[in-house]
Amino acid sequence: MKGVRMKVRPLGEKVLVKRLEAETKTKGGIVLPDSAKEKPKRGKVVAVGEGKLLDDGKRSQLQVKKGDEVIFTSYAGTEIKIDGDEFMIMDENDILAVVE
Repeated sequence: MKGVRMKVRPLGEKVLVKRLEAETKTKGGIVLPDSAKEKPKRGKVVAVGEGKLLDDGKRSQLQVKKGDEVIFTSYAGTEIKIDGDEFMIMDENDILAVVE
């Protein structure tokens, strides 16, 4: 199945996020080795679910949309690999803010 791209559609209030790359230099210009890099808590929303199913059968609208840059909690979601790329799938509640 070489060359076939996998598509992932989050369910419910889940959000698929591509983590932004870690900084390679400090503000002072010091180059950081891989072991000193902190995993960024920012990412770009790649896909969103349909929203949480409410008691009345309707779905709540998510506050984030595809393309938003977001800040999320340190222990947010689950890391997954899709076609060699690393993503995170998390609850919308794990997202703290949208960067504008």
